[in-house]
Amino acid sequence: MENREEHPNSSPAEGIRADWLRPLDVDSVRELWSKTYNQAGKPDWAHIFPYYHPDVVFQDSIQRIEGKKEFVAMCRRLTRRCERLEMDIRAVARHGNFIFMDWKMTMVFRKFPSTPIYGSTKLTLHADGRIVEQRDFYDLWGDIFNGVPFFRKAYRKFMRRFFG
Repeated sequence: MENREEHPNSSPAEGIRADWLRPLDVDSVRELWSKTYNQAGKPDWAHIFPYYHPDVVFQDSIQRIEGKKEFVAMCRRLTRRCERLEMDIRAVARHGNFIFMDWKMTMVFRKFPSTPIYGSTKLTLHADGRIVEQRDFYDLWGDIFNGVPFFRKAYRKFMRRFFG
């Protein structure tokens, strides 16, 4: 095992040099992200933070976050809000410097029923192998409204009428 020293001024989220990281590929992404979300408790991203570039841009249907510090803070906010978060990674593929994941995520909150959200993630890798962009795609409202018995039908009717 090689000797790995952390930079004295770095946090665990920033302290591992990119050349010390296991390269991100289909197998490593599936393994690392499967450890992040578990069925026994809250999500823990600490082991994947080193894979994010300092200039990472994260975007989903709710927000756009720029910078690793802000990304780590967003992940910690989600951890505080969720009682539990489960993710079933259904498929992973890589093409060049892009890695794609297809997933089903279930967030469990204290006061609301759990609802599965189906989505996909596109990771863009920097030349040093770290993630410089993450774009999550999902239909937040459609998946949530599917879990509300009386609203589900009205929402689907509205969507068909105005959007085909």
